Amino acid sequence: MAADHSGHGSAHPQDMAKIWKTALARQPLAVTATFDTSGKLWQASVKDGHVMVSQSDNQGKTFSTPVPVNPESELVAAVGENRPKILVGSNGNIYISYTRNLETPFAGNIRFSRSVDGGKSFSAPITVNNNLDPITHSFDAMGVNARGQIYIVWLDKRDISIATKNGAKYSGLAIYYAISDDEGKTFHTNIKAADHSCECCRVAMAMDKDGTPIIVWRHIFGKNIRDHAMMRLDSKSQPIRLSYENWEVDACPHHGPAISIANDGNYHFVWFSNSLEQHGLFYSHSSDQGKHFSRPLNFGNFQAQASHPYILSLGPRVFITWKEFDGMATGIYLIHSIDGGNLWSAPKKIASTTGTSDYPFLISDGNKNYLSWNTDKEGYRLINLAETAQ
Repeated sequence: MAADHSGHGSAHPQDMAKIWKTALARQPLAVTATFDTSGKLWQASVKDGHVMVSQSDNQGKTFSTPVPVNPESELVAAVGENRPKILVGSNGNIYISYTRNLETPFAGNIRFSRSVDGGKSFSAPITVNNNLDPITHSFDAMGVNARGQIYIVWLDKRDISIATKNGAKYSGLAIYYAISDDEGKTFHTNIKAADHSCECCRVAMAMDKDGTPIIVWRHIFGKNIRDHAMMRLDSKSQPIRLSYENWEVDACPHHGPAISIANDGNYHFVWFSNSLEQHGLFYSHSSDQGKHFSRPLNFGNFQAQASHPYILSLGPRVFITWKEFDGMATGIYLIHSIDGGNLWSAPKKIASTTGTSDYPFLISDGNKNYLSWNTDKEGYRLINLAETAQ
């Protein structure tokens, strides 16, 4: 289940180049969606090297003609853990972040664009990372708080490059972030949040009720334990260990965590582990900003390859979704809690496909909550959870 991209240097250069070209040639199923404050659905996808943005006024039944974000075709990352992100600020601006892959294997840059005219046009994309070496700057996550500050966080290889030049060892990559205080016109200098993240697992971000971003990622503890950590991006906090499955693996699982925070301030996390003692999907929550965590709940059918969990919290109401494969079809399963994550419903299959499919995501328009899922055979689906989670 893990891919040996560890350090991205252990494979033969010709093999790495071949793996990279194969990855870049894949047809992307990756779709990201969000609602604005008026209930309009916005969607970001990738076609022919362009990030395309469209909108729907009828819960995804029909979409407007897609508008390209980047005028020039780029190698846009749009597979699995790495995909464009779309957010709509309270000011109505539409924000896009994505990873632009480079020809050098596993190298990329973090790009950002915005629309200030309701999605009719987008600004020329800018590169957010201020280190421009042809190395990994990838797996971006983006958030905007009530103050209008935009945060972009990503995985960055600049520190391992420095360590290698100095003859030192460095496990994994670093996590960097940048902040915009002017609605995306410019970003401040990059800030390092943490060292030693896993190389290819997505970073997840959610805004605390005070507007501080909380990130969670797969971290490398000790020699090669790949469990999870979380951190408040308030310039003074340190990483806090979240999970203790003690999964020791010399490779990257390509299986990042997810986080959701509602107005009650409780943190909700889901993740995957494949350690011998504790494996499968896990859930935990914290009511004191990560000082303490609830005992992890192990959920999903591990024998059916339960994977890629996602979580959405709305105060005491919490939803979790994930994928399973029964040998014939991929199913999307859902559990929900009405007491803040203490007791959970029985798992229920809410969608399926016999073809290839994207990861499942959960989004809310403030009133209703939905599964957002793209499949090769059936296309994009937006499924109202109220009709499935009774």
